[in-house]
Amino acid sequence: MAAPLAVDSDLTQTPFSTTLRESTRRAHDRAHHSRYMRELFGGDLDLSEYARLAAQYWFIYQAIEEAADAMRRDPVGGRFVFDELRRVPALAVDLEFLYGQRWRDRVTPVPATEDYVRRIRSVAFDWAGGYVAHHYTRYLGDLAGGQAVRKLLAKAHGVEGPGAMFYHFDDIDNVPAFRKRYKALLDDTPWTGAERERIVTETLVAFEFNIAVLDELAQ
Repeated sequence: MAAPLAVDSDLTQTPFSTTLRESTRRAHDRAHHSRYMRELFGGDLDLSEYARLAAQYWFIYQAIEEAADAMRRDPVGGRFVFDELRRVPALAVDLEFLYGQRWRDRVTPVPATEDYVRRIRSVAFDWAGGYVAHHYTRYLGDLAGGQAVRKLLAKAHGVEGPGAMFYHFDDIDNVPAFRKRYKALLDDTPWTGAERERIVTETLVAFEFNIAVLDELAQ
């Protein structure tokens, strides 16, 4: 995994949501322009190759949502537990559509996913900042850029319900308002400067794991 990018030294003069966005912009762009995503949006991957990505998400989101359960009573981490975001039930529907009823016997994590899950389990179950870093990296991306994948699945493969339920957030009435609320929570939580720096660094680590998964799928 590549080393995280450097972060700004002064993390208290701007809203933390802005700091996170700006500090991770380059990593986000690298993920978006990875070979796998280029081929996906270029129409070069068939549905079975998308299914491999959905399978990796199964393992990743299981870990994040188990961390959410562990954080539910934490005074800081508990503020970022949103049951309306949970993706594991939707992924189960998608994977049954993509792999068949015995999908649990057919999906396996690639090594990069195994590394990613180990990282989540090492930092997100007992450190609120680590939980938020991995939670933010995945879910805000699903609510925004992930919707482009939803449209692609419908247009290229005719998949709009099962097979693409991962991108449906039916329990959120107003996605832009939810994203605004989430960013306000980031800004209002009284992180110290040192804690903000740790969270930014861990968020960059989370992006690197996501990129590593995509790179491995592309190979």
